Amino acid sequence: MFLFNKPSGHPTQRVFTIDGFRNWKKVRDGKNCDILNHIGKDPNSFHRIAERSYEDLKNQSQHIQNVFENFTSEQIANNRLQLKASIEVVRMLAFQGIAFRGRDESVDSTNRGNFLEILNLIVSYNEQIAEVIAKALKNASYTSPMIQKEILHIFSTKVKETIRKEIGNAKFCIIVDEARDESMKEQMAIVLRFVDKDGFVRERFFGLVHVFNTAAATLQNGIYFVLSQHKLAIENIRGQGYDGTSNMRGGWNGLQALVSNDCPYAYYIHCFAHRLQLALVAASKEVIPVHQFFTNLTFIVNIVCASCSRFEELRIAQTAEIAYLIEIDEIQSGRGLNQISNLQRAGDTRWSSHLRSVSSLIKIFSPACEVLLKIIDVGTTSSQRAEADSVYQVMTSFEFVFILHLMKETMQITDHLCQELQSKSQDILSAMNLVSSTKAYIQQYRDDKWDDLLTNVKSFCEKRNIDVPDMSARYIARQVELLILGFALDPQAARESFRIDDICQLVNKFYPQDFTDLEKEQLEIELNHYKHNVVQHSSFQALSNISEFCQWLVSTGKSTIYQLVFRVIVLVLTLPVSTATTERAFSAMNIVKTRLRNKIEDEFLTDSLMVYIEKEVAATISIDSIIDGFRDSKTRRVPF
Repeated sequence: MFLFNKPSGHPTQRVFTIDGFRNWKKVRDGKNCDILNHIGKDPNSFHRIAERSYEDLKNQSQHIQNVFENFTSEQIANNRLQLKASIEVVRMLAFQGIAFRGRDESVDSTNRGNFLEILNLIVSYNEQIAEVIAKALKNASYTSPMIQKEILHIFSTKVKETIRKEIGNAKFCIIVDEARDESMKEQMAIVLRFVDKDGFVRERFFGLVHVFNTAAATLQNGIYFVLSQHKLAIENIRGQGYDGTSNMRGGWNGLQALVSNDCPYAYYIHCFAHRLQLALVAASKEVIPVHQFFTNLTFIVNIVCASCSRFEELRIAQTAEIAYLIEIDEIQSGRGLNQISNLQRAGDTRWSSHLRSVSSLIKIFSPACEVLLKIIDVGTTSSQRAEADSVYQVMTSFEFVFILHLMKETMQITDHLCQELQSKSQDILSAMNLVSSTKAYIQQYRDDKWDDLLTNVKSFCEKRNIDVPDMSARYIARQVELLILGFALDPQAARESFRIDDICQLVNKFYPQDFTDLEKEQLEIELNHYKHNVVQHSSFQALSNISEFCQWLVSTGKSTIYQLVFRVIVLVLTLPVSTATTERAFSAMNIVKTRLRNKIEDEFLTDSLMVYIEKEVAATISIDSIIDGFRDSKTRRVPF
């Protein structure tokens, strides 16, 4: 009675459950016995109901655990197969970055959304899965939107756990940037840079955080929250990579200052690619003819591409020019060659877009001129005709054509540098070597190739009846200075002169807490052995950068022999070069969260990006581990 008492029961029930029985003189009073009356003959009496409840409790064969145990191995295998089909569909959709659900997922709908439609396709080609899904319990079909999100979340969690194991106890760098998504939410992308156990430099996307403002303290809290979730110590941060905005790089209240207060050896590196872009923009504005050139270039694109009809005219002019050039054997014909194109607009935040814009104009210069001439002749309004005439005069001037070709030649160099700086495996030392070699190439270009450029421009002008004045002035390309730490560790520098004092000074000045006093003394001794056994090694002579060197040390086992030197190399490699990985994350965000999916939840967006961006890691996660995680996440109606 006490165990199965119902609070809403009869008041007399309280005597044997709560208040207690005291009227013992009536216990053996025949029909007046209170205990016998309580038991009663009615099968629905309180006592009889409690008895049956007790018997049910003792009946372990009906226990939920035994119900699960009664499932045969075949039934459990079928349950796993059913869930596996759903997981495979979720993984495929996440890898492609496409929507899961449809507008109408009812049975009568002709398009029930990507998840259900692909699942039906799998069922139509696999009789075993079709049979398993047909026999599944209606309340355990595991195809609902909530289940889809749960499977994706388990996938995302597994990816993060794998990355966390890759990092281990190593030092790492945080690379952070923020951007607005399709629904105008400010999103902060977090990327971790580290050296794995095989000596490879990794930059892994580690999460997207919705921040309500871009104040440095808000960004700091978001970063620390993500790191603490996965037990990544703030003290292990050895680098910070951001763009140049004040809330990021501010020396007093910026994000880098706040992180440096908690970890003084987390050195801030302004994104090299961003710095290069700022230098190019500043240089273009300082040189008045170049600044005017890009202004005119924008004006040309706006007029020629102002409407669909003008683009159609441009297409017709291109087709006629291609046919003529093929006829006179100026160009070759073949599959994929001589594609119809359009003028490209230059973006304010991507200097590489300027190269595409310049190259597109050179490619279709004559067709663009024909469109302008047609506007001059048959333009709808006088203002259109006047604008077209003004643009045509500028476009066919020698100065514009010369700068057009000059900018293409120059920006091909800077674009190559920018792309190299944004490589995931790029390290700060090889970045400096790359810039140095680029500067040497620019100098060689100025000295040796200037006459070739003038010849090409003159030939271009003569074909289009453009006057060619005497031109002797030379435009000097702006050089970009980049500062670097630890250059003594670079293989190329070490082959020329291995500077032990510089490496020891690097440790003493910049990473004093990463080495004990005894280790600092041992480092110099180790470096002397390292100089003879590693720097003089035949394989070392073929290494071109410190990233390759780090991998070589691990593969040859020398990283364990020269542990202190290897730790210094890892610290230098941890320093970031650019924020390109965060830019790739935002590009992925624009693919996943589109105008039609602008209401996607923050957690679902983060999980989708985690799997989409880190496909390399996600592909290593087995379906069985996802099923096990799904089974353990909540109490399920069927066993797996």
